[in-house]
Amino acid sequence: MSTLSISHLTRYTYDRAVDFGPHHLMLRPRDGHDMRILDSSLTVSPRADIHWSYDTFGNSVALLTFREAADELVVSSELLLRRYGLDEPLPRIARHAGAYPVRYEADERVDLGPLIAIDRPEDAASVTGWLASVLPVPPSSSLDVLDALGEAVHRAFAYRRREERGVQSPAQTIAVGSGTCRDFAFLFMEAARALGFAARFVTGYLYDPAADAASGPAMTGGGATHAWADVFLPGAGWIEFDPTNRIVAGRNLVRVASTRTPAQALPVSGTFEATGGASCTAMEVRVAVARAP
Repeated sequence: MSTLSISHLTRYTYDRAVDFGPHHLMLRPRDGHDMRILDSSLTVSPRADIHWSYDTFGNSVALLTFREAADELVVSSELLLRRYGLDEPLPRIARHAGAYPVRYEADERVDLGPLIAIDRPEDAASVTGWLASVLPVPPSSSLDVLDALGEAVHRAFAYRRREERGVQSPAQTIAVGSGTCRDFAFLFMEAARALGFAARFVTGYLYDPAADAASGPAMTGGGATHAWADVFLPGAGWIEFDPTNRIVAGRNLVRVASTRTPAQALPVSGTFEATGGASCTAMEVRVAVARAP
């Protein structure tokens, strides 16, 4: 069990005052048996009306309606939560996970259908070709297959932080040999789907114990929002796989939202307009995750 404090600030700066259209925020996790929110706050400048709802995936979403124009938009989220996790996740999950190829029950296939279908069919040849090179003979256990897939992504590609928006396609990541945590999560998802698994994209936060201790090897993806994948294993349920840091079902992953595609999991999204046109001149994102007393 870990008690964590999370601060997330996003700031957009514009070259003139703009009128803001509706904005959607995905910054608040949902309570569950593995996570409990103890306190939370959300501050927005300029002033906005905030309406909370659940999206089609059950994620908590804040809809902002603004009252005034401004040349800066600041969104600040503060969370205090308790995260529970298994001390030895792999042996425990292995006792419940089934064999490979994975076999879903009839009802499960109906419910999981959209998450089994690959999102980028135009990249299928690149993904299956890469899979054949890294997993020529898949293991007989579903968990071992996915563990080996996470290891392959982790070892084969170099982490490179990008400022531009969006996610690389799986074929792009394979071609350039590098990407961000979002790119690696998307490639892992599509590869898992090509192997017959149901997978979804997860956005959230990463707690790095090395940052608190100021020692030990640091994890990749801290200081900003993090991304990984969930895969549904019959008998074990949804299991987290973070190929960026080679984590499986880790308590240091703080889930905020799970979606079918990366584009549906943007922490902050919205529109703006101004007479005569306007442009965003700067964007700043700061995330701090620390162990709370």
